[in-house]
Amino acid sequence: MKISVPYDKGGTLTAEIPDTVPVRFLEANDVTLPDQDQVIAEAIAQPISSPSFESFLADAGRVLVIVNDATRPTPTATVLDTIFAPLSKTDYRFIIATGVHRGPSEEEFVQIFGKYHARVKDRIIVHDAKKDEDMVYLGDSTNGTPMYVNKAGVEADRIIIISSVEPHYFAGYTGGRKSFLPGIAGYQTVEKNHKLALVPEARALALSGNPVHEDMMDAIQTVKQEIFSIMTVLDKHHRIYAACTGHIHDSFYAAIDRANEVFCAPLEERADIVVSVVTFPQDIDLYQAQKGIDNAKLALKENGICILVAKCRCGIGGKAFADLLGSCDTPKAALEKIEQGYVLGYHKAAKMAEVGLWAQMWAVTDVEPEKIAPLFITPFSDLQTALDQALAQKGKNASVLFLMDGGLTVPMVE
Repeated sequence: MKISVPYDKGGTLTAEIPDTVPVRFLEANDVTLPDQDQVIAEAIAQPISSPSFESFLADAGRVLVIVNDATRPTPTATVLDTIFAPLSKTDYRFIIATGVHRGPSEEEFVQIFGKYHARVKDRIIVHDAKKDEDMVYLGDSTNGTPMYVNKAGVEADRIIIISSVEPHYFAGYTGGRKSFLPGIAGYQTVEKNHKLALVPEARALALSGNPVHEDMMDAIQTVKQEIFSIMTVLDKHHRIYAACTGHIHDSFYAAIDRANEVFCAPLEERADIVVSVVTFPQDIDLYQAQKGIDNAKLALKENGICILVAKCRCGIGGKAFADLLGSCDTPKAALEKIEQGYVLGYHKAAKMAEVGLWAQMWAVTDVEPEKIAPLFITPFSDLQTALDQALAQKGKNASVLFLMDGGLTVPMVE
């Protein structure tokens, strides 16, 4: 059997597996797509628990539009096709909700804004969580998270959020409140919030009892401006499946129902080997692609092998999590070190180390082997070699599962 999986933007990797090996493919569910422009326009025209978009913009003064960075497949430019005409009549600005990520490259600005980039480039703010002079303190959450946000969010009279909703490995789901925390929050705010990801309740699809989500919801109460939220839901090919607009929380929860229809993939039995393919743009670096390992663990047998396939064109990504893992001899030692003191990024290290306690992590990436090997990940330069060695190790009765778009698809063992 010849296998072909996506790699980088438009590329593929191939490998052959003996016909005697049981191979399964798990991907997001097929859904019937509406007209891409029409679904956005209809959602804008029928906001949930909110005045109309026209009423929201009337006498708006300064308008801030919060948009995702290039690590998310959010169709910002498509949304702008519907809202740019009325938006352009206001005193508007955009802010890239980088959280603690780096700012976009020139190519990524075009990826985000498409044909609108040339028209709005002088109105774009790139959030930098470490620029304390740009942050304003709004109060503390119940959990004690100090809410520092970019002053652009405080100075605006109205706020529009453009985001997408899909499963997230410790916040439950992306979208909604995440545009503020971590989107435009200060570094210490994000650090305090993400420390809550160390508990088991912080996992994909979980909201009730998830302290990360609850802290985000609590912290956002400090934001007093009127908000119009535009939440999109994409299919497995990153085409628009649904959109929900209006009240920041009500539109978010409505979008979750549609996201589950796409991304919750039923699975009868776990596999000995799971190949988790993380696609563009989440394959930007290992820090982001790690989501593919966290989702893959839900489909992997104990003592199994997870093979991550991700370009990681920008390398490792977060330095703190890599330094922590690289300084420890075993996953157990890494978890013990995290208990001694938390630094932002250690939540990522903890999730990886937890998998490393009961399974093997391998990876086919463009990252130099000497950089990825200290992170408890066995590096491979090609998919064929990784599969050959995994099958040799697990034996002739081994089962293989390809988790397609592993950064977003959540296996649900029935």
